[in-house]
Amino acid sequence: MYMICAISARIPLLCKSPFAIDPRPLTEMGSAHAGLLATSRALRSLNLSGLVEANLDLKNRQRGFSEGQMIESLVLLQTLGGDCVEDIALLEEDLCLARGLGYTPPKACAARTFLNRFHDEEIANLRPPREVQKSFIMPPSAPQQGLDLVLAGMVGKIAALLKKQGQQQKIATVDQDATIIESHKKSALSHYDNGRGYQPMVALWSEADLVLASEFRDGNVPAKQSPLSCAKLAFQALPPGIKERYFRGDSACHENELISWLNDPARALEPGARIGFCVSAVLDPSLVTALHAVKEKAWTTYGTEADGTQRQWAEVNFVPGASYEHKESVPLRYVGLRLLKAQGLLFADGTDRKHYAVLSNLNWEGGRLLSWHREKAGTIEHAHDEIKNALGGGHMPSQKLAVNAAWFTIALLAYNAASAIKSLCLDAEERTARFKRYRLLVIEIAGRMSRSECKLRLRLHASNKAIRRIQKIWEVFDLPTQATAFS
Repeated sequence: MYMICAISARIPLLCKSPFAIDPRPLTEMGSAHAGLLATSRALRSLNLSGLVEANLDLKNRQRGFSEGQMIESLVLLQTLGGDCVEDIALLEEDLCLARGLGYTPPKACAARTFLNRFHDEEIANLRPPREVQKSFIMPPSAPQQGLDLVLAGMVGKIAALLKKQGQQQKIATVDQDATIIESHKKSALSHYDNGRGYQPMVALWSEADLVLASEFRDGNVPAKQSPLSCAKLAFQALPPGIKERYFRGDSACHENELISWLNDPARALEPGARIGFCVSAVLDPSLVTALHAVKEKAWTTYGTEADGTQRQWAEVNFVPGASYEHKESVPLRYVGLRLLKAQGLLFADGTDRKHYAVLSNLNWEGGRLLSWHREKAGTIEHAHDEIKNALGGGHMPSQKLAVNAAWFTIALLAYNAASAIKSLCLDAEERTARFKRYRLLVIEIAGRMSRSECKLRLRLHASNKAIRRIQKIWEVFDLPTQATAFS
C-alpha cells in the first residue's frame, strides 16, 4: 500500500521534489537510447556482417554469436559511449534493443573471449629483447588483418552510398598522424611524452571524414618509424572514381621511404594519378641555417593571428643531404613559414620570430600551400580526439597488443558509421557535430517496441524533428523489413 503525503506549499519549489521513486520496474520493451538502432540499421545496410564473414574466421563452433553479431554489438557499445567491455551490460539488459536487433547482445565474458581470439602467441613471441631492439612494430595477427580489411571494405561501401546519394567524392586527401593512448597496464611501454601506453598510426580521408587505415603500435615506437606501411594501406582503401590524390602529415612523415614512395613517378600511373603531398620538414641545423638566410624582402605575409602575429612564407633554397627524388620526378621544394610577433611582443623564448618549413611536390602559391597543410589539424587531430575520448579508443581492454588493436579498430568502425550517418542524413549545420552532440541528436532517444498489425514497430518518444531525422536514416540506409509477431 502506498501513501501519498502532501508537501507544504510554503517550502520553496527548488527545495522540494514533487514525486517519489516507484521501485517496481517497467516490463515493457522500452529503451532510453532507442536511436542506437539507427547505427545498427546503417551497419547492416552497409553489409558489415558480409564484410566480417568474408574476412574473419574466429568461431570455434557453430553455436553462439556469429562474428558479425559480435562486431556489431561492440560497435554499438562504443557508439553508446561504453569504453570497456563490461559496459556491454548496458545493451544486454535493454529489451527494446534486443528485439530490434533480433538477438540479445553478448555478455561481457563472451565479448572478452571473442576479442582474445585476435591474439596470436607465435606473433607475440617475435618481439626481440629490449636490449637488442627497443622499438619494434609488432606484425598484425591474421584476425587483425581481417578486421583491417573490414574497415577498408566499409569505406568502399560508404563511398558507394555517397555516390548513390549524389555526394561522390573525387578528391582524396589522406591525413596521417600518430596519437598517444595513455595506459598503466604492465605491458604498456614508455612513450616520448613521459608516460606509458600505445601510439597507433591513423590515416583519415579528409573530404569524407572516414578513417582509411591504422597501425596499432607500442608506445615506444616513434611516429617516424616506418610510416609508409600505414600510408600504403590508406591509399589502397580509397574507392574507385578518385581523380586527385593528396597527402598531408607532420614532421614524422618527413621520412625517406615515405617521401620516395609518394614522389615516385609510378604513382602517376595508378588510379587517381600522382599524389601531391605536403609534410612538415624536420628542422635540422642546415635547414634552420637556410631559413635564417632568406632575405627579408622574400618573406610574404599571408595571414595575421588574433594577437597580431604575422604568418609569412618564402621559398627556401635548400638541398637536403638525403636524396629522395627520382630523375623523372618534379623537384621537391621547401617552403618556409615565419611567425613574426607584433612590435613589442615576444615568444616565450624571448625572440620575436619563429621559423618552420614544409616539404612538398606541389607548385601552389606558398600561402595557399601552408594554409592547406594547416587544415589537417582540424581533421586527423579531431578524429583522434573523438576516437579516444568520445569512443572507446582511449581505453585499452587487455595486456595483449593484438586484442587492444582489435578494440581500437572497432572504435574506428564506430567513428566511420557515425560519420556516414552525419554526411548522408543530418542537416548541414548538424554534420559537423561532435560525438557528444551526435548522441543527443541520434542515439539518446527514448522509444519502445510495440506490435501493430502483426509487425514490430519502434515508437519514439521525441520531437517531430528528431523522428524525421531517424526516418531519414531509415530511408538512406535501406534494408528489407519483415513482419514480425511478438511471441
